[in-house]
Amino acid sequence: MTLEDLRVFVAVASERSFSRAARKLRRTQPAISQAIRRLEDGSGERLIDRGSRDGRLTDAGGVLFDYATRLLTLADEASDAVGALRDLRTGRVAIASNEGGVYAVLPVLEAFARKHPPLRVDVRRMPARQIAQDVLLRTVDFGILTFNPAEKDLLSLVLATDELVLLVSPSHPLATRTEITMEEMGRQAVIAHNDPSPARERVLRLFGERHAPLNICISLPSMDGIKRAVEAGLGVALLPRRCAERELAGGQLVGVRVPDLRTPRHIRFVYRRTGDLSHAAQAFLDVTRALVAERARRRGTAGAP
Repeated sequence: MTLEDLRVFVAVASERSFSRAARKLRRTQPAISQAIRRLEDGSGERLIDRGSRDGRLTDAGGVLFDYATRLLTLADEASDAVGALRDLRTGRVAIASNEGGVYAVLPVLEAFARKHPPLRVDVRRMPARQIAQDVLLRTVDFGILTFNPAEKDLLSLVLATDELVLLVSPSHPLATRTEITMEEMGRQAVIAHNDPSPARERVLRLFGERHAPLNICISLPSMDGIKRAVEAGLGVALLPRRCAERELAGGQLVGVRVPDLRTPRHIRFVYRRTGDLSHAAQAFLDVTRALVAERARRRGTAGAP
């Protein structure tokens, strides 16, 4: 049984006439008769009582009619659902990022939401060391990393640049300084993120190599919590500048450079070199590429004589 033959059968049963069904479906009457014959041969049952004047269904025909209408409804719904994905009326994009990377992808989310408001974006918090493999395994569509992945099957776009900065409250003694040494930072009460990351490991390694003490007095699970603790005067914190742009601009926090720990870094949007993307994911990649290209164009214009 094919869906097309079932569609013919439902039309004949609904119209109570081979000829009317043929006109409705824009088919010839012999083609309608052949479709019904194929269904009857396949089921081994008469479906339409040829002796009745109104094309009445047999018992078998009544049973098939119920199932056929349901199957055709499901087929139409499936076609509509696939069409909605193709037309970007529905769909979802999954992105893996650690907490710091979220701040860099926010402008892309804003541009994507303006262009494709029906589509959903799911940003999942994930340790940086796990993100590349999850992109390759198609657990997520994209990833946000602060380093160029070594995997040859991944490509990346630079979303933004960032650097680590020491955040202090405006009333802190260091708030009047523009920069300090690692050793001076180590003598402060430091509020740290307790989620492992390459940046955290690098900072700890640098302090260890210098045999310099690092007084971590509070560990918190979120950057927002860390910023609020610094504002409250509980200590200082070394965080990516991009994560505190609003507080730095508003004066709630002050940024102090620690030259040996700044290390400007690129925040990268990572995607698979090959492999099909969903329509929604392809649209997100297109928006990201356009945003990155526009930023490059503006930088080029700003630097032109």
